[in-house]
Amino acid sequence: MFMPFIIVLILIIIIAYSFWVKSPKHKGKVGEARVHNTLTRLSDEYVLLDNVVLKTDRGTTQIDHIVVSKYGVFAIETKNYRGDIYGDDNRKEWTQIIATDVTYRKKWYKTYTYITKNHFYNPVKQAIGHAIEIKKTLSDWPYLKVIPIVVFTGDASLSNITSNNHVVYGSDLLYTIQSYNTVVLSDAEVNTIVNRLAHKNMREFVDDRTHIRNIKQAQRDMELKIRSGICPRCGGSLVKRTGPYGEFHGCSNYPKCIYITLTED
Repeated sequence: MFMPFIIVLILIIIIAYSFWVKSPKHKGKVGEARVHNTLTRLSDEYVLLDNVVLKTDRGTTQIDHIVVSKYGVFAIETKNYRGDIYGDDNRKEWTQIIATDVTYRKKWYKTYTYITKNHFYNPVKQAIGHAIEIKKTLSDWPYLKVIPIVVFTGDASLSNITSNNHVVYGSDLLYTIQSYNTVVLSDAEVNTIVNRLAHKNMREFVDDRTHIRNIKQAQRDMELKIRSGICPRCGGSLVKRTGPYGEFHGCSNYPKCIYITLTED
């Protein structure tokens, strides 16, 4: 009786582990670990902060990595994806397409291509949002550069990405950071900023479940405002306009507020 029970238990553990390894949460942690290892290769001029949670007006925001240096502050959003990635700065969601060659069971010499399509929230918007919250936390330095960077660590193709921001492969991350070489902060200011961010970091008080609940509530609040014709950024009115890429709704307080929402296909 005892042996069959052990075998069943082992099978359950193996199955649970296989599901966990394939889960988005685990893949995200693996990607963040890879980026962390890459960022530790920076010189002592750069200070790395991982997994920072900052309080916002709508709850909390979680930032994968923040790098502080005398050349500026970098807000880094990590994505561990494979396949072809499609997106631009304005779309609410980006698309992941994975093409897999599958062999027929009975006709091993024949294959067909299985296409998987997934959508995920625009990581450029995420990174810019993180940069904005860092700027608010560091309001004592109003002219400080906070540079958003999106880095893909998986086997993904970014050739279909159109962006005015940094969307890079993991192998290009250090080069992107080091391309900023104009000194904007003193060593004392770098230390003060690091201490400020460390002091404001709420990670030990906010678990993942609470943070996700905060994100979902903020998303619902934003969508409600948009449906009501209210700019979720400044409270102005959303006005219908036409641009070179079609119709969109922009904030009536432009150019003070540049929020837009596109009419998606």
